[in-house]
Amino acid sequence: MVETDRITVMVVDDIPETRENIKRLLQFEKNIEVVGTAGSGKEAIAQAEKLEPDVVIMDVNMPDMDGITATEMIRQRVPFVQVVILTVQDDPNYMRRAMLAGARDFLTKPPSIDELTAAVQRAARLAKEERSRLGSIAVGGGAASAAVSAGGHGSFGKVITFYTPKGGLGNTTLAVNLAVALNTADTPVVIVDGKMQYGDVVLLLNEHGKHDILDLVPRVDDLDMEVLESVLITHEDSGVKIVASPTRLEDAGQINGEQFGKLLRFLKTMFEYIIVDTASTLDDVTLAALDASDLVVSLVGQDIPSIKDARLFLDWLRSLEVPAEHIFLVMNRYDKRIGITPERVGESFRHPVGLAVPEDFRHVLPAVNKGKPVLQADRSAPISRGVVKMAEMIRRRLVELESESEA
Repeated sequence: MVETDRITVMVVDDIPETRENIKRLLQFEKNIEVVGTAGSGKEAIAQAEKLEPDVVIMDVNMPDMDGITATEMIRQRVPFVQVVILTVQDDPNYMRRAMLAGARDFLTKPPSIDELTAAVQRAARLAKEERSRLGSIAVGGGAASAAVSAGGHGSFGKVITFYTPKGGLGNTTLAVNLAVALNTADTPVVIVDGKMQYGDVVLLLNEHGKHDILDLVPRVDDLDMEVLESVLITHEDSGVKIVASPTRLEDAGQINGEQFGKLLRFLKTMFEYIIVDTASTLDDVTLAALDASDLVVSLVGQDIPSIKDARLFLDWLRSLEVPAEHIFLVMNRYDKRIGITPERVGESFRHPVGLAVPEDFRHVLPAVNKGKPVLQADRSAPISRGVVKMAEMIRRRLVELESESEA
């Protein structure tokens, strides 16, 4: 086993027996080494600074400082360290708080050996990437390094494009809420309204500004951070940045696919996640977004027309030789009372439905009318639980894809 394969882990729990149990579970993996333990949040912060492990396994409930606060402080002081949260409470509120603090995984106690080792391996890959990224920032040059030094994240951003062939399936709602779920101080998010006509991203976030995408495309060949910051709209409650669509229908034709693609490539040097909400028509802008995507999130419903259109879209992507792992299929507004299940649709498509987000008009409609993401309006709502789960699944998928590309 070469040194670069070694994964260093620190275990944090106020109960000594739990720390020992976790250590025993991890000892079966030859490349994982527990280099330290801590019994409190404050001790965990001090030990993390001293040991600089790849991964910290962190309990939530501790007497002096809760694990989520400790996670946030560790991530501030040792940015490449990745934290896996352990808790007895399978609560979306905890998951949301943990993600905002910078945690990279969330497991319910007691985890199985497979769950634990898989989470550590995933987190370790991120830690290696962060170490490498920070090193390249320190010694690198060029536009990407300049962007990072100015507050961006280099050329490491991932484009996540939401597309549904059938309108009315909640494409914008899921895109907006995913942006809120993924946005943290360490993983800044920008959502780009790719609907050049009838875009609703700013509406769902109850924001408005003087500028939109038309202020960027004329300068797309020589964009810089100052220009971008002057145009971006900031969602006050979450910090998510927004590139708004044109406010007048007649202005839509001023933006072409080539310009839109260049804008997305620039945003990748500034943000960790670039979420694009697209129109259902396969116009030049939508095609440019799909072409730039690291992951395409495609929606399907439980009605026959939606299923037919989703199948056509998947068949089209296959004809373009888009790898299946770059397509994340979501059944939105899922109703258990309807006999068309995600499993049946996945079998029919020869492509699995990665996630079923439950029908939740009771929470979605008031949130939309108030311009407030459901994830912030009611974290316990069924759709909020679905979005949190989707965020974690998408983050894992992107890590796996990056690891495969580097192999």
